[in-house]
Amino acid sequence: MNSNKIIIIGAGLSGLMIAYLLQKKGFEITILEANERIGGRIQTVTGTTGVTMEMGATWFSNPHQNLIKLLEDFKIPYFKQHTSGISFFETMSFVPPQKFEISDAEESSFRIEGGTEHLIEKLVEKVGLQNIITKTKVDFIKDCEDYIEVFDSNEKLYSSAKVISTLPPHLLIQTIKFEPALSENLERLAKKTHTWMGESIKFAVEYATPFWRENNYSGTLYSQASIIQEMYDHSTADNKGFALKGFLNGGTYTLSQEERKEKVILQLTKFFGPEAGNYVKYHEKIWREEPLTFLPYEELVMGHENNGNAEYRKPLYNNKFFISGSETASQNPGYMEGAIVAANNIASQS
Repeated sequence: MNSNKIIIIGAGLSGLMIAYLLQKKGFEITILEANERIGGRIQTVTGTTGVTMEMGATWFSNPHQNLIKLLEDFKIPYFKQHTSGISFFETMSFVPPQKFEISDAEESSFRIEGGTEHLIEKLVEKVGLQNIITKTKVDFIKDCEDYIEVFDSNEKLYSSAKVISTLPPHLLIQTIKFEPALSENLERLAKKTHTWMGESIKFAVEYATPFWRENNYSGTLYSQASIIQEMYDHSTADNKGFALKGFLNGGTYTLSQEERKEKVILQLTKFFGPEAGNYVKYHEKIWREEPLTFLPYEELVMGHENNGNAEYRKPLYNNKFFISGSETASQNPGYMEGAIVAANNIASQS
C-alpha cells in the first residue's frame, strides 16, 4: 500500500483545507464527497439582481486569524459588515421594538467579497477537481492492519494508508459502520456532539434598492417574539446588490415555505414600513432537511455541546484513521476558523 495515499471524507472547508495542506507535503489525496455540491456548510446563492446571499457560513472577526491569513494568502478580499443606522430589538410582539445604534467601538464582523464560496472555489482550484469525487457516500470503514478499506453506498472499494473524516461527529457515527467498532465512549460522545448550523433556517430577502439604508436603518434586527430571530444587511461589497439576511425561528421548519415567507414579509413591513413588501425574491435554506449534513439527535444536545472535545484529536486504528472537521477544533469549533484550526492540526500530525 502506497503510504503517501490519503482519503479525506467530506469536501467542505475542513476537507479541502486538509487536502491543500497535505498535498503541499507531497501526499496523494482523494476526497470523497456524498453531495453533488462541493462546499459543505458553505453555500452562496446568487439572486436575480446579482446579489450574493449566504445560506451557510458567513461572518468572521479579527480573532479568527487563521481564516484571515488564508484569505490574505489567497488574495481574497473581505469587507466590514454594514451596521450603521438604527437597529431593532423586539422582546414581545405586542410591545414596540426597542431602537438602538451599534457602536463603532464594537468588534467588527467581516464578509468575503463576492461570497464565502470564493474561498471554496480557490481551494478546489488548488486541490484539483480531479481529486474530488462527488456523489460518493461512505457507508463502511474497515481497518486492515497496514491500510484502511473504505466502501461507498454502491459498494465500491477505496483503499488508503490513512483516512480522515471531516463529517460532523454526530453524522459520522450515525451514517458509517466501522470494523472493528469504535469505542462505546467515542460513540456516546459523538451522539452528544452538536452539529453547528444543523437546526438553522437561514433566509434572505432580495431587494432592488437598499430602502432601509435610505431611511437610516442598519438592517439589523433581533427578535424574541417573531419568526425572524436575527437579521442583518446583506448587500454586496460594491453596493450594487441588496438583501436582508438572517436566521428564522428553528421551530418554523414545520411550516411551508410560503407560510414562512408570509410571516417574514409581515415582520419586515411592521419594522421597516410598506417598502419591505416590495421585494424581488425570497430565499431560504433549512439545514435540518440536509441529511448529508444533519440528522436528528437521539437525546437533547445543547448548542456547541462537546465541540472541541480533546477525544476527537486522538488518532484511531493505530494512527490510520482521524476524526477532524470544525466541530473537533481546539479553538472556535463550529466556525470557519474552527474548520481551518482542525485542518492545521491534522496536517501537523501527518
